[in-house]
Amino acid sequence: MSTRKTRVLVVDDETGITRMIKLNLEKTGDYSVWTVNEGARAVEAARLFKPDIIFLDVMMPDMQGDRVAEQLREDKELKDIKCVFLTAIVTRDETADGGNEIGGNHFLAKPVRTRDIVRMIEKLL
Repeated sequence: MSTRKTRVLVVDDETGITRMIKLNLEKTGDYSVWTVNEGARAVEAARLFKPDIIFLDVMMPDMQGDRVAEQLREDKELKDIKCVFLTAIVTRDETADGGNEIGGNHFLAKPVRTRDIVRMIEKLL
């Protein structure tokens, strides 16, 4: 009997970042990963994929990550999905104490490491 893989949605306008995260997470064998490179498509992707957790870039040209998160929270089917912001605004040193929260939202500093993503998934799910 196979156990269900954790479903991860990665939303970032930089295709190199989404590709790297997808590759590294799927290589572990524990995750099924979808990637979206436009904030405006994130909610639709979440409806289709039904992820367990979403990693969401803060700064995107078409729609900011906080706006995407707001739309997710307003949707009764999606509001309980864990969201983690990815941002270059803070440094890894600033998050070293494990706080990783701004305004009740979890976040990881970019460039993000696979082990930090896995640790965050394990912490929140």
